[in-house]
Amino acid sequence: MDKVIITAAITGSRMMRDVAPYIPITPEEIFLSAYEAWQAGAAICHLHVRDPETGLGSQDVGLFRRVVEPLREKTDLILSLTTSGIPGRNLPVEERLAPLCLKPELASFDAGSINLGGDVFINTPDFLDRAAAAMKEAGVKPEIEIFDLGMMVTALRMRKEGKLEDPLHFQFVMGTPWGAPATPKALLHLHDHLPERCTWSVIGIGSGHLPMAMMGLIMGGHIRVGMEDNIYLRRGVPAKTNAELVERVVRLAREYGREISTPAEARSLLHLPPFKR
Repeated sequence: MDKVIITAAITGSRMMRDVAPYIPITPEEIFLSAYEAWQAGAAICHLHVRDPETGLGSQDVGLFRRVVEPLREKTDLILSLTTSGIPGRNLPVEERLAPLCLKPELASFDAGSINLGGDVFINTPDFLDRAAAAMKEAGVKPEIEIFDLGMMVTALRMRKEGKLEDPLHFQFVMGTPWGAPATPKALLHLHDHLPERCTWSVIGIGSGHLPMAMMGLIMGGHIRVGMEDNIYLRRGVPAKTNAELVERVVRLAREYGREISTPAEARSLLHLPPFKR
């Protein structure tokens, strides 16, 4: 099996400190948490930024720059910037795609609409076409986020139409309240639809976090962890840092016999160019 690529999803766009007391909010906190996750073994950081005043997600390029620039200076992380905005609040397309100007190596590509965050997270066919074209123009690889089988069908159709180019990279999001459940059977069903030459990673939301990490480990996939998806280290024990969540998966992977991919090795596996500051 390939070495396992660990992605750390640092903060997300919605959870506040009344629910998640240790979640990073300011650009400086997000940078530090991502830096610690890199030190712990993460090769990729999936990044949202927050409005420091409200604590909610923002697509402000200035805020992204305050995280991206120091990470590029001090680490060799692969940076994956969100194009989601705040799911359910459905920001304008231009605002959602604005972080592409920072030329991250990856950017999230949510391959369809779904109930999320108490509302509908809208990703129309027009948005997906525009996002795919903008990423292609910017030289950014889509991180294709799959919440259910319909999104997989959509991504494969766009691949057939030439809007998404091989080799694709998929991120299975398991366990959202209205999406595919975080069960082995559901993951295997999605996995059965993967095209040739692709790479894939898996997230388990909340209590699905560790079971899905284990499935990714034994199936030869890659793993995403982090406070965006789960705020507990174990039942009733909150994680105080994203690094703790990375460290746990590193331990499990090594016990299983899969080594941890460095960012350089992850770039090779994902068919990304070598790192340049």
